[in-house]
Amino acid sequence: MNYLDRNEFNFEPSDKVLEAVKNFDPKELCFYTRIYDEGKKSVISVRLSEIYGLPESQVILGYGGEDILKNAVHYFLMSGTNKTILIPEFSWWYYNRIAGECGGNFEMYPLHETADTFAYDIDEVISYTNRIHPRMLLLASPNNPTGNGLTPDEIGKIMENIPSDTIVLIDEAYASFISTDTHYIAPLIEKYSNLIISRTLSKFYGLPGLRVGFGFIGKGHDQFVSWVNKYLGYNRFSEAVALAALDSDEHYRRVADEMDWGRQLYKKELGNLPGFKVYKSVANFILIKYPVEIKDALKEALALQEYKIKFMGDKGLESCVRITLGRKEQTQAVCDTILRIYNER
Repeated sequence: MNYLDRNEFNFEPSDKVLEAVKNFDPKELCFYTRIYDEGKKSVISVRLSEIYGLPESQVILGYGGEDILKNAVHYFLMSGTNKTILIPEFSWWYYNRIAGECGGNFEMYPLHETADTFAYDIDEVISYTNRIHPRMLLLASPNNPTGNGLTPDEIGKIMENIPSDTIVLIDEAYASFISTDTHYIAPLIEKYSNLIISRTLSKFYGLPGLRVGFGFIGKGHDQFVSWVNKYLGYNRFSEAVALAALDSDEHYRRVADEMDWGRQLYKKELGNLPGFKVYKSVANFILIKYPVEIKDALKEALALQEYKIKFMGDKGLESCVRITLGRKEQTQAVCDTILRIYNER
């Protein structure tokens, strides 16, 4: 089966990752790491501190990016009387579920469809946040499923103009597929104590099965960091593989470039057809509006070829599909099938 529905990784891991798996000594699992004796969380957090130029104490780790999000939302919505989180209108359904798990509630702010993308209206986000004054504001950059992102300047403008007691959580799980810039992270984290930026090894580094997430938090949240920290350390096998992945940017950048070939193919082949709209994406997936009358036939044709893509059911996106950007032959097969079913309708 070709899984192009959950934004997983259809390419090969880097040689360094393969070597880390091959050379891992199982005897390492017989002992805890000793790095917590040095007051540090993990060899991963130490390496991330070096890469991103932030103190290790401000690095947070989790069981995938999902765990970072869940821990942050549960912790901050359960402390105090303000239990509201503000989330994007078109976004991952899991955000509002997390809020509900801890007795919180959510309100939505809109994303706006433009010529070839969905976009944040920065002034509107600021206005909503000041009016509602939520405990948390969630921003996703890139956003799933729409594929749009925020610039560092836009993030800075939001941070500068909202209440300082609103915790801003930026989900950057899908970052790095287009932009290679990470230099904005340290200055923002150092300047704003109410900011959390969450990332993961699941998307750009193609290791969703490893379940390693990481993030960065502003100063003054020692209790939260202690709450999410694992006192006796982390999975030592995962640590070894994670270090290898973090040292393999060149390999994963080549994969990201191949994904861009897919973006261009969909835009070229489908973008100008009646009833279609190919949205700009800075993630490892692409959102495409299609003539919904071909839905059943398209589903059947893809199933016969053992391909799965995401037929959206979200209000306002019912006539869209989200397709993971896979290998060239996978992208070509899906694109050809869409064209064939469209022409046969």
